[in-house]
Amino acid sequence: MGTHDPSSRTAGVPARPTPAPTASPASASASGRTSAPVSAASASASAGSASASVAARARVALDALEHLVSGLGTGILALVALLWLAVTAVACLVGVGLFLLPSALHAVRAVADRERARLSRWGPEIIGPAPVPSGLRAAVTDRTVRREACWVATHGVLGMFLGAVGLTLPLNAAHDLGFPLWWHLVPESAATAAAGWWPVRDWPGALFVLLMGIGWLAVILLWMPALARLQAWPGRRLLRPDAGTDLVLRVAELTATRAAALDAHATELRRIERSLHDGTQNRLVAVTVLIGAARRALTRDPADADAALDRAQDAAEQALAELRAVVRGILPPVLADRSLPDALTALAADCPVPCDIDADVPGRCAVSVEATAYFVVAEALTNLARHSGASRATVTVRRRGDRLCLTIHDDGRGGAQESGGSGLTGIRRRTEAHDGTMELASPTGGPTTLEVTLPCGS
Repeated sequence: MGTHDPSSRTAGVPARPTPAPTASPASASASGRTSAPVSAASASASAGSASASVAARARVALDALEHLVSGLGTGILALVALLWLAVTAVACLVGVGLFLLPSALHAVRAVADRERARLSRWGPEIIGPAPVPSGLRAAVTDRTVRREACWVATHGVLGMFLGAVGLTLPLNAAHDLGFPLWWHLVPESAATAAAGWWPVRDWPGALFVLLMGIGWLAVILLWMPALARLQAWPGRRLLRPDAGTDLVLRVAELTATRAAALDAHATELRRIERSLHDGTQNRLVAVTVLIGAARRALTRDPADADAALDRAQDAAEQALAELRAVVRGILPPVLADRSLPDALTALAADCPVPCDIDADVPGRCAVSVEATAYFVVAEALTNLARHSGASRATVTVRRRGDRLCLTIHDDGRGGAQESGGSGLTGIRRRTEAHDGTMELASPTGGPTTLEVTLPCGS
């Protein structure tokens, strides 16, 4: 008897296709109910993305308009400098221009420096060159001076023209977009489009001018950034320093900051040495003397010995407190154990002037950066407590990208200067040693604002 195989009965029988399930009317209606909200949601999402894209393009166009208008200003100055340079060149044919040439070259340099500053605000920084050579021959043959003269000729014509175009486009758009509102209120000769091609006598013509205004608006959104880039191109091409200039300046800056770091380190060592020598060491010497006096008085008068031991204990406690202060001056334990905001809060609590701490620093920075920030705030609070006469101070700490930003503000009398032993020179040296920046705004009468930025990694 053979074994029974269940598959043998169906092996030669073709499988019947399984009928597809038919949707009931109820399910069809449910499907229709659910697909409509999905379509509406997708339509609203696409509309929202389109409006966001238009808003972003509008912001870019407004920025480009600002660039073009500011470039129009430097273009006018460049044209004036170009005319002055041309008059000087013509006067050189009779010898008089040789005396005017240095002033013309300095005028060209002044306009070029304004353009460098303008372009640096809108993009990568353009480093300024060395001063114009003093000798006439050296000034004429200087490569930077020749490139600046070429830029003045280019920007005085092309830059001013593009700036005028950039300023005219929004005026034309505003004129034509509002044309249907006022065209019938002005004389027929004045009822024209911004281009001034024909007078408008009826409503279809006014509506056509409105369409032209929409066209002007589209041109602004699409082409205004390109005009701004074209206007800035000669300046970025001709006013940038030669290859290697940036590296040379960077090496010089690093050399100066290294020297400042060494000076700050030496100053800190001298401060620690003075604190230990003038404070803690003297206290310990007093403890030794008092213990010796107590030992000698122990056999003669125990009461005197007890008083000497009390004074010795007081001197030892004072020495311990001063030693702790020196340790906190090297690296505050609260900064090492907890965080920079906690350490600054402790500083504000000890400040004689009421001080608010507004710190938002996610995560921890490098130990050297936090220590520098701590000492910057400590020195600033010490200065304002001694010299500002302020009634309140505020310390704001923020981390923006790879920079730690400190702002110390007080409502004092102002007039703070880095000279005169105010401690601001030490703050600048500490800051520059970390490749940071320091800015001080302290007009007479106040208030005073000190801003320090330190690189802290991303």
